[in-house]
This record gives sequence, structure tokens and C-alpha cells, in this order.
Amino acid sequence: MRKKLRAVAGAAVLGAMVLMAPTANAQVSGGGWISYSPSYNTQQVGCGLASGLTFQLTCSSTSGEQRAERRYVTYTGGTHQFQGSFKITSMGGSRISLKQTFSDSVPGPYFLLAVEQGGRMYAVEGGATIASGATVGTTVRVNTINTPGSNHQTYINGSLKNTVSSPSGSYYDKFGAYRTSSGNGPITVVWSGIQFWHK
Repeated sequence: MRKKLRAVAGAAVLGAMVLMAPTANAQVSGGGWISYSPSYNTQQVGCGLASGLTFQLTCSSTSGEQRAERRYVTYTGGTHQFQGSFKITSMGGSRISLKQTFSDSVPGPYFLLAVEQGGRMYAVEGGATIASGATVGTTVRVNTINTPGSNHQTYINGSLKNTVSSPSGSYYDKFGAYRTSSGNGPITVVWSGIQFWHK
């Protein structure tokens, strides 16, 4: 009888612990986020190579399209958050875009986060410095939050670093390695911890 009572009490405690367990939240910008897993396709152009979450530009060409990226499906409306960490394992080039938020509604690039030799991260459109510290062997966490019709925010390692206006319309996320118009490889970058939320 005592064993049965202990088993029932144990089950009740376990049930209470399950009920009290917090729901998973995004690591920036408070709660209320709903996790989801959008589909994607992998893009490899020029000397770009992608294998899982490892992306490479194997050449030092300063012309032509050189990219190795994941392109996620388009979304419209709501607020969408991307989270991922990157670590550059080798970099002989410079001015390589690592994370992009693209708009189907705004012509040309919308927001591209790129890195230079020395670790400076910057916005390709306008050239504003986002942060420093993206040196070879260092892991950097990136969060972007886009609310079409309001703004687009970029967080580095949990700190808000950049906010720009976000026109209404449809958008999609990309990450990997992409040669900017003023950049060149080679580079190898490994991404990890990819997550998406919306609300």
C-alpha cells in the first residue's frame, strides 16, 4: 500500500513539474514567440560549396556570383525572428555577407550583414558598423527580428546593434557565405543553433 501511495505521489509531483515547465522563448525581445521550422533550399553558385551547416567560398575571385547559402521560404505579415550562431574557421578574403533578410517587395538588397578581415560586422547597404569581434575561431550569435511595415532589428550576442525601417511586403531569410560586390573569398564559416519564431 505504501509503495502504491509513493508511486501515486511521485506521479503527481512529476505532473506538477511538467505543468510548471516554462515554454521555450526566443533569446531576445521577450516572450510570446511561437517556434516554427520553415523549409529552405540550398544555393551553390560559382565557387560556393555547402555541406550541412558549413559554407565555403573556395576562390578569391572579385567578379561574378560566388555564394553558398540556405534560402528560406517567403513570409508576409506578422513579426519574424531568426536566430543562429556562426564561427568563421578560415578567412583569406574579406567583405563576405553571412546573413541576409531579403524583400520580395523592395527592389535590390534589403539587409545584408557582412564581415571584413579583422572581424568588423557591417550592413552592406549604407556601410554602417554593426559590431566587432567576428574573428576566426570566435562564435557569434545573430538574431534578426523583422516586422514588415515597421522595422528590422539586428542583435549580436543578445545586444541590439541595428534598427532600420522595414517596408510592408513579403520577406525571406538567408544565411551562409556570399561575396559582396566589393568582396572576395576564400572563407569557411560554420553555422549552428538555427531557430525561427513568429508572433
